[in-house]
Amino acid sequence: MPSSSRDAIRDAVLKVCERFGDAYWLEHDRSGEYPQDFKDAMAEGGWLGIAMPREHGGAGLGVSEAAVMMRAVAESGAGMSGASCVHHYVWGLAPVVKYGTPEQQARMLPPMVRGEHVMAFGVTEPDAGLDTTSISTRAVRHGDRYLVTGRKVWTTLAQRAHRIMLLARTTPREQCTKPTDGLTLFFTTLDRGRIEARAIDKMGRKCIDSNQLFIDELEVPVGDRIGEEGKGFHYVLQGFNPERILIAAEAVGLGMAALNRAARYAKEREVFGRPIGMNQAVQHPLAESWMELSAADLMVMRAAGLYDRGEPCAAEANAAKYLAGEAGFQACTRAVMAHGGYGYAREYHVERYLREVLINRLAPVSPELIKCFIAEKVLGLPKSY
Repeated sequence: MPSSSRDAIRDAVLKVCERFGDAYWLEHDRSGEYPQDFKDAMAEGGWLGIAMPREHGGAGLGVSEAAVMMRAVAESGAGMSGASCVHHYVWGLAPVVKYGTPEQQARMLPPMVRGEHVMAFGVTEPDAGLDTTSISTRAVRHGDRYLVTGRKVWTTLAQRAHRIMLLARTTPREQCTKPTDGLTLFFTTLDRGRIEARAIDKMGRKCIDSNQLFIDELEVPVGDRIGEEGKGFHYVLQGFNPERILIAAEAVGLGMAALNRAARYAKEREVFGRPIGMNQAVQHPLAESWMELSAADLMVMRAAGLYDRGEPCAAEANAAKYLAGEAGFQACTRAVMAHGGYGYAREYHVERYLREVLINRLAPVSPELIKCFIAEKVLGLPKSY
């Protein structure tokens, strides 16, 4: 992507974000109120559909452009609270775009692009974790509908979602040739008469709810099944690489937000008659973080470019997520330390950045599993899990 296009997207997104300053995000972090007006502003600007097809109201751009957008959102100070408002709109519907029928695309995509619907993503389960093939939620077909029963965990925005992307097992694992077979993907109505969503009290990103779901015979029309029965795992895989790329871009943005705030404070704060930014013990960690974040950003854009060209990018996407997650965490930690005691105070914001950047290290895949992936798929070492 040309640097001029990248700069234009970044500047336009930051202009929207300027209307939602530090006080806005601090208040939403305290209250837990969903930032509806921020999401509405992003929808009004057409940003929710940045990577959706033009024929369904989107901009028809790629993950490269979406990564620039998501970095700008996080870097504006919105952090993961702001990024998570729009994150699912960018990548979550990839299976519908690629495998949905024309009727499904026309029915499902436009309301999401316009921001009229909120989407939850129901894949992870309490007893399966990262081993998606071990999920136990069942979908049993009865004529023109499925009945789905099971549990999900860490389902974002289920308190307010209208629709849910739901992965369930239609064939017991022991009856499948491969464990990845027998899983089916649905995009359907989140019926609160059949789904109980219990919010998880967590350390950060309070305004974006995370939930455990209890699903009891949810009726799903066959028309809400995406693609073929039993092929859902392969469809979900289509979203794994762009998700990692966007999470990485957000980590870079959040790390840069923390770094910029720390540098500003270091220039203003005086101790022993001089700005603390004159001290190399303060300068050097911040300089290291700028280099680490910049290097991670290059890997983010490399992975995004490969994805947009239809080339293999799993190693690069995972590497981007790892490098950005670690660099973002280091930058946020160093920003707190540069502020000294004030770094622990909410009014200086960096403590919120530190709490939120842990998401980018933990999700959607752990740093350890990324190392295992690179060792096996890139270096050819024996599989360790």
